[in-house]
Amino acid sequence: MLLHSKVIGEGQPFIILHGFLGMGDNWKTLAKQFSALGFELHLIDQRNHGRSFHDSEFNYEVLVSDLLHYCEYYAIKNCIVLGHSMGGKTAMLFAALYPKLVSRLIIADISPRFYPVHHEAILEGLTSLDFQKITTRKKADLQLSHYVQDLGTRQFLLKNIFWESTGVLGLRINLPVLRDNLSEVGEALSPSLSYSKKTLFLRGDKSEYISLQDEVQIRLQFPNSSVKSITNSGHWLHAENPVEFYESVRSFIT
Repeated sequence: MLLHSKVIGEGQPFIILHGFLGMGDNWKTLAKQFSALGFELHLIDQRNHGRSFHDSEFNYEVLVSDLLHYCEYYAIKNCIVLGHSMGGKTAMLFAALYPKLVSRLIIADISPRFYPVHHEAILEGLTSLDFQKITTRKKADLQLSHYVQDLGTRQFLLKNIFWESTGVLGLRINLPVLRDNLSEVGEALSPSLSYSKKTLFLRGDKSEYISLQDEVQIRLQFPNSSVKSITNSGHWLHAENPVEFYESVRSFIT
């Protein structure tokens, strides 16, 4: 099955892979800016997310297989790939396995290492949404607030809500499968995997996802890489400081 995507602009292909519980639309504003530089942006919804297909299998191997099928279908070669968080793990594995397809790699706030499960409260909150009783986004936000205090995180999560039919809300994500396979999201990539072309790792200066110890492993597996911090930002660095994020990516790809 083919992944859903939104394509913006013309030029060298530039693929963006969202993080866990996200979707391609989260990157639309930045994609328009990148397309103005002469790139063809592909905002992809990974399986079980956004408008892409639902499937019971969920791990980085199948996410990479989905992306390879997408590139073959659209005859995409020599592309730039940017991945955030879970999407960054997909991007790293894809680039390591298919280096001829990827000209440059950008990874946002994730490293190749193992990450312990830490989304339980969010998934519990999403599971608690009873759309037979919840008929507005405001009511959904109120229910989620019992599990997720941060407003920005709730707004991000609420983008997954859509109108299934007149007056009936639903979730685009395949919540049961994502919940059952949550441990897969934090799985480490094999230390034997490597990618030798130019790579940029961006981290939020308030985030703990990329540590100094992680930088050592990053440079072993991505020897032609650099690590840069985006100021005044946490894990959602592209949303919290989009100006600096854009400038960092722009200087790297041009």
